[in-house]
Amino acid sequence: MTPTDTHKGHKGMSMEGAVARWYASTTLKSLQHFRALARRVADELPRGSRVLEVAPGPGYFAIELAKIGGYSITGLDLSKTFVEIAMRNAAQAGVAVDFQRGDASQMPFDDQSFDFLLCRAAFKNFARPVAALYEMYRVLKPGGRALIIDLRKNAPRASIDEAVEEMHLGPVNTFVNKLIFRHFLLKRAYTKEAFEQMTARTNFRSIEILEDRIGLEVSLQK
Repeated sequence: MTPTDTHKGHKGMSMEGAVARWYASTTLKSLQHFRALARRVADELPRGSRVLEVAPGPGYFAIELAKIGGYSITGLDLSKTFVEIAMRNAAQAGVAVDFQRGDASQMPFDDQSFDFLLCRAAFKNFARPVAALYEMYRVLKPGGRALIIDLRKNAPRASIDEAVEEMHLGPVNTFVNKLIFRHFLLKRAYTKEAFEQMTARTNFRSIEILEDRIGLEVSLQK
């Protein structure tokens, strides 16, 4: 049965074409962050695990994890442009990642297909967030874990500005990113309480939500 979403998604700019390419270029400057996240996941995940990244965008995390080796990695993104960019990036890096186009609320995978799932900086954009959580549960194996990392709605503006400054994007991109955070991303983001309400509607047996300076980490175990 398909769940009814009481938390409505948000319609923002389409991540296709020039917008997707701009995003890929901007986030490439944070490659060290993706490498650190890949190493963190690899330190916690047994080799041989099947990994799914939901909304991988340009594919930087999945590719960095593939460079470590020992995993079967799939990426699922709604954006045709992002899938094309990610496939090209993987080919240039000489690693195998199966990037596919698809909707997080209707994943094209069998039940119990993956050991670990990551969704970074994308959950707030999903049109059907509760349906996406149901799908995450469905495609994970028993004992599998999902990790959602995203902006939190009540992050202080000063902390947002500090975080953007630390990206070292240059004057123009720093200014543009601050505007995007303030006027688009924060409006779409969820609070810890909202995540608690959504995840309570799922069958995950363990739910842990941690807050940091500007974001949330939601860890879900099947």
